[in-house]
Amino acid sequence: MTETSAPPPVAPARAQTPRLRRFRFFRSVSALVMREMATSYGRSPGGYLWAVLEPVAAISIMSFVFSLMLRSPSLGSNFPYFYASGYLIFALYTVLNRNISGAINYSKPLLAYPAVTFVDALLARLVLHMMTQLLVMFVVIGGIIVLFDITTILKWGAIFNALGMAIALAFGIGVLNCFLGARFELWRRIWGIVTRPLFLLSAVLFIPENVPALYRPYLMINPLAHVTSEMRRGLFPTYDAGSVDPLYVYLIAVTCSVLGLIFLLRYYRDIMQM
Repeated sequence: MTETSAPPPVAPARAQTPRLRRFRFFRSVSALVMREMATSYGRSPGGYLWAVLEPVAAISIMSFVFSLMLRSPSLGSNFPYFYASGYLIFALYTVLNRNISGAINYSKPLLAYPAVTFVDALLARLVLHMMTQLLVMFVVIGGIIVLFDITTILKWGAIFNALGMAIALAFGIGVLNCFLGARFELWRRIWGIVTRPLFLLSAVLFIPENVPALYRPYLMINPLAHVTSEMRRGLFPTYDAGSVDPLYVYLIAVTCSVLGLIFLLRYYRDIMQM
């Protein structure tokens, strides 16, 4: 009897697992981004055009109203440029926070598939709306600089730091609110009421140095006041923004992110059955 040769060794399947997982992750996130893009901007007339027109209209109205009451803004001499420097970075935080907070409820039908996780849903909304708002900021601020022939020296380090703080804070608070809002229905209403005056308390219409020194520390408890001030430090070369503490903002962002992800990992299955 002839001996049969042994079959060649087969490479273990585990060697390909990390690559397949990465491919599956990027495929899931890309699919969710395309779906989000179609539903958020594809259903309304003009689509992405409204994402630009909305802040332009808001900045124009604020500039017109305050130009009637004040001779000059708190920084510089151009009202649209001053309000754009605070409004756009605040809008970046607001849009990201709102969309990340509703990521699980919005993508709940797709999360029933094993290939899609809540992390995919969170990152898809973060990527799409972050890129959209950054494009809007570039178009609006660049357009104001060209239209009004503003001569300025941009501090890119401060600008990128402000963007990093806004994105990190929006993601952290958004992830925590994603859990709280999905787990406790009443939380959404409470959060909506508590954050209603946030626009007025985030130094969008003024700079913290306009607030009396006695009350300024209370204003700076709000991390968004640090974000808007840092953005203006990057856009106005003469502005020092001495009250800004980036470590404080990033600490809040990281704490909220860690807590939110821990709670989602623990109660994700319960949320999906609610």
